[in-house]
Amino acid sequence: MKPASARRRIVILTGAGVSAESGLGTFRDSGGLWTQYDLEDVATPQGFARNPVMVHDFYNARRENCLGAQPNPAHHAPARLLAAWPDHVTLVTQNIDDLHERAGARGVIHMHGELLRARCAACAHVWDAPRVMAADDPCPACAAPATRPDVVWFGEFPYHMERIADALGRADLFVAIGTSGQVYPAAGFVQEAAMGGARTLELNLEATAARFDEVRTGPASVIVSEWVAELLD
Repeated sequence: MKPASARRRIVILTGAGVSAESGLGTFRDSGGLWTQYDLEDVATPQGFARNPVMVHDFYNARRENCLGAQPNPAHHAPARLLAAWPDHVTLVTQNIDDLHERAGARGVIHMHGELLRARCAACAHVWDAPRVMAADDPCPACAAPATRPDVVWFGEFPYHMERIADALGRADLFVAIGTSGQVYPAAGFVQEAAMGGARTLELNLEATAARFDEVRTGPASVIVSEWVAELLD
């Protein structure tokens, strides 16, 4: 293992491709759960206001899928890196599942929220979500029947952006894993890190249109494990 003085500050961004090998589909999977719904109906505040029952049904199905999934090597490898270099690695995820945590990662920044958490639309209180949520579930803090999933929908501002911006500004290496690079603000992280002087690396099933200093392609479970092994060797 390298001495602490030689370690770089690393920011890792993970997307849906990391969890795909665990059976959690991406937005673009043909026949997947997302393709059965219009995103305007299930992933916007307006859709929730129109039909909260349908939105809860959708996220209840996603929660059930998540709870039945298991972390894969693309989750375990970053967890090993975090454990080895806890003061030098920041792990940011666009995913709302808990597979990074179940692989052992600590301090994961969920910029799009967490599927296993609930939020009150009336008072913003957050708590652990039950397996099945309903539109008329009362908030444990204010009792309002305004329970929603604690996830960031289209049109809403992602969580922890100040923390992420600070980490990107101090990074020596930015690594994007399994993300399409099409959804902002995460799509702009590579440019933000590069402007701060960081080297950039993409680990993905296929290369995206974004500009990285280095691109490695292949299954996330393989290439992420290989990359972490190189760092820790």
